[in-house]
Amino acid sequence: MTKKKGLLDFVAETTFIHILFSIILGFAVGAVFLAVMGLSIGEAYGRLVSSVTSLKGFTYVVVYSVPYIVAGLSVAFSFKTGVFNIGAEGQFVMGSIAAACVGILFGNLPKILLIPMCFAAAMAAGALWGIIVAFLKTKWGINEVLSMIMFNWIAFYLSNFIAGIPAIHSDGNAEATKNISSNASMLFSKEFTKSAGLAPTFNWGFIIAIVITILVWLVIEKTTLGYELKAVGANRHAAEYGGINVNRSILTALAISGALAGLAGSLQLMGMGNRISVFSSQEGFGFAGIVVALMGCSNPFGVLIAGVFYGALIYGGSKLNLVGAPTQLINVIVGTVVFFISISVIFRNLKYLKKTKATGTKSGEAAK
Repeated sequence: MTKKKGLLDFVAETTFIHILFSIILGFAVGAVFLAVMGLSIGEAYGRLVSSVTSLKGFTYVVVYSVPYIVAGLSVAFSFKTGVFNIGAEGQFVMGSIAAACVGILFGNLPKILLIPMCFAAAMAAGALWGIIVAFLKTKWGINEVLSMIMFNWIAFYLSNFIAGIPAIHSDGNAEATKNISSNASMLFSKEFTKSAGLAPTFNWGFIIAIVITILVWLVIEKTTLGYELKAVGANRHAAEYGGINVNRSILTALAISGALAGLAGSLQLMGMGNRISVFSSQEGFGFAGIVVALMGCSNPFGVLIAGVFYGALIYGGSKLNLVGAPTQLINVIVGTVVFFISISVIFRNLKYLKKTKATGTKSGEAAK
């Protein structure tokens, strides 16, 4: 006879509830900070909500969310295969600078050719950055986390070097690259966005993000490759015993993950930035992808929703200073959410602790 699940079991087994609790606790902590600073919680959170619920505000949210969604898919894909891709930041940077170079040097090509070329260059650069780390791991056993951190910084300084090359650098005094060709831009026309009341940076990126989400889901859930990669992620030794080439799977996983992060970089450039500034610090899109992947439970469709939510936080948070609240409050909320998601394993262990206690009680009664 199947035992009816109690509330504790339901809470322990439902990841969505863990995420929801974490978000609620994040906003609760943010409210405490607002109260300590003597600011109105209702006014601050009201401004946050109102800034993202208008038509123009929501289109800004969509624009902001695109790189976070695709970077989140990159990290989620690697999570599914048992590899922690903390190098998405460097792969993002390499993708954006590769797309910038193509968009500048081949700017006379028509849109129908130039935009796919920028995407291809970005994905190739990101994939290469992932493959190098995967090769170091599979060939010599070098820890991928350490390698990725190192390659994040290499990408950072390499991007700055490339941005300073005369053919790429801005002709003016700006410490940045030239603007990419208008043929490489994904922006809707200014006339359309103005007449429709949309954000001036509204572009095709969100449609691409949805397509990529579906493709990633299909690869993970409906292909032999996805099954092999998940098997390696679940138990590497068992997968190897079952005849799966583990080293090849790791190379494939990081190549695809890196390509996605590189694509995220090109979408940010071609849909919003139009040029790359000489970095003074890492921008954090790849690291934000880790947050989005965690909030989305590494499920592609969950990542899509989490990316939009994260974009809403970032855009809405930028308006908090209008009511006297610090924009850094969003970092507090996001950090708290990630913290509670990270320790949500406690919730999952509650049912096991309950079962262990019950088993111990029965054993004790039997011994008597």
